[in-house]
Amino acid sequence: MRILGIDPGLRTLGWGVIESRGSRLSHVANGHLHPQGTDLAARLLSLYEQLRDVVARHAPDTAAIEQTFVNKDGAGTLKLGQARGVALLALAEAGLSVGEYAPNKVKKTVVGVGHADKVQVQHMVRLQLPGCEPAGADAADALAIAICHAYYGGVKERPLREVRTS
Repeated sequence: MRILGIDPGLRTLGWGVIESRGSRLSHVANGHLHPQGTDLAARLLSLYEQLRDVVARHAPDTAAIEQTFVNKDGAGTLKLGQARGVALLALAEAGLSVGEYAPNKVKKTVVGVGHADKVQVQHMVRLQLPGCEPAGADAADALAIAICHAYYGGVKERPLREVRTS
């Protein structure tokens, strides 16, 4: 199964694709999307188009995305939610089911500790996907989200394919 992991963000959206065959995981690709434009609408459209290209290029079977967490900056949380919504739209358009995982669950799955830092996540992603060199912290987080989805088998998947055909 080919899994696309997404770490949503309005400045940088990290993505990573892995293959899961039984208990074996392998790295396919990873990277960052950087929205173009000065206003919010243009940036969201840019993210959407870039993510559609990633989906078309790598043909995932399923996807996983980090759940939104609320931080002290309400405006920042809202913008993150908008970037996440655009990502979910692109995945739904492709007919992919989507697993959603809390950041602490992803870190606990990949690192063993729910409050691991980004350096620890990158290190463990490299160990679990030999030969993988994440394009940066956001791409490593996206790969970690895909790994989490591989381990949990999409237990909390949202059946977007079924919703789309209804």
